Amino acid sequence: MRDVVVVGAGLAGLTCVRALQARGADCLLLDASDAVGGRVRTDDVDGYRLDRGFQVLLTAYPAAQAWLDYGSLRLGRFAAGARVSTAAGDARVSDPWREPARAWQTLRAPIGTLADKLRVGALRLAATQGGADSPWARPERSTADELAARGFSPVMLERFLRPWLGGIFLERELETSNRMLFFVYRMFSEGYAALPAGGMQRIPEQLAAGLRAGSCRLGAAVARVHPDGGKGGGSVELSDGEVLQARHIVLATDGTTASRLVAGVEAPKWRSVTCVQWAAPESPLGGEPVLWLNGSGRGLVNNLVVPSDVAAGYAPPGMALVSTTLIGARPEADETLIDALRLELRERHGPAALNWRPLAVQRIRQALPVLSPDSGAKSGKPLRAGVWVCGDHRASASIQGAMAAGQAVAEAIATT
Repeated sequence: MRDVVVVGAGLAGLTCVRALQARGADCLLLDASDAVGGRVRTDDVDGYRLDRGFQVLLTAYPAAQAWLDYGSLRLGRFAAGARVSTAAGDARVSDPWREPARAWQTLRAPIGTLADKLRVGALRLAATQGGADSPWARPERSTADELAARGFSPVMLERFLRPWLGGIFLERELETSNRMLFFVYRMFSEGYAALPAGGMQRIPEQLAAGLRAGSCRLGAAVARVHPDGGKGGGSVELSDGEVLQARHIVLATDGTTASRLVAGVEAPKWRSVTCVQWAAPESPLGGEPVLWLNGSGRGLVNNLVVPSDVAAGYAPPGMALVSTTLIGARPEADETLIDALRLELRERHGPAALNWRPLAVQRIRQALPVLSPDSGAKSGKPLRAGVWVCGDHRASASIQGAMAAGQAVAEAIATT
């Protein structure tokens, strides 16, 4: 009998096993897929590295700092600001604490009033006060209500805050908790958004490289988890009929899968996203590693990035990879959607966009879990004796949430 069987080789499961093995535990990690990563995966298409949806690593994440070797990931940083599309053309805004030389340009940008930009500074100050857990101790209300209470103008909201935060939360109504707002703003203030060379999957691959040999089995689909009554632990039944006994079982899958494998886990609701990836002969952003936001209030595209401007290995030499994000799972057929996007992108980025070649239309229906107010309180606590659940659906919907949840369960098991 093993000490621990962990189901799910995403960031939560990988971090959990790494932490347990560091304490000497005998662990086996199972995953039904052909590679580690869970929702953090990268596909190779015609020499382009396509992340499954637009994702970034925020370098200030405490769990990422603890478990990842940033140097080996060869991170490329995004600029500390954004290019915002308006009726008068694109405007460049920056974080004046990071890019003080652009402060005057940011103040003059037609994104909001001078008072709005002072309110952004006040929001930054509020987000960075207190300890690392202070965002989660705040009285809870929606992000929309928080921004309204802080007095942001409709122009600031529609041109910058809604497309920026909507691209992070994958919902433009900004119903997401203000705790997540303060957490995200703190992470952006204390670190940078970055991409690893060769794609986001390099992150789980690096975690997996630190596992003991033979402790990860891919292509191992789990049919059911059978808790062992009040004794703790139980058995994991694989789809091929194999049964594995363990003193502790950790479900590090997404919440929907966990709810199917064992009773007592509530399946979360999900936010969806559509990402269309394009091959282009040159970057529409002039090679600057910056996020482009649609602040016009119309159109399909919420935001656009050129990953090959940010980090190495995303595109063949002399070419650019362009990634466009649309909130929600778009219902149109691929050809219909691509035709509509070509016209919109031509208007925003010039006639060269008509010659971009579509590489993939990614409809990701389970992109981010919608969290309940008590999600964080469940992290690191057993579902029942010897059966544990971890993942970003038990903490915060982020890389930090997934890794921290995995670490919390490992520490709890180690002290049981």
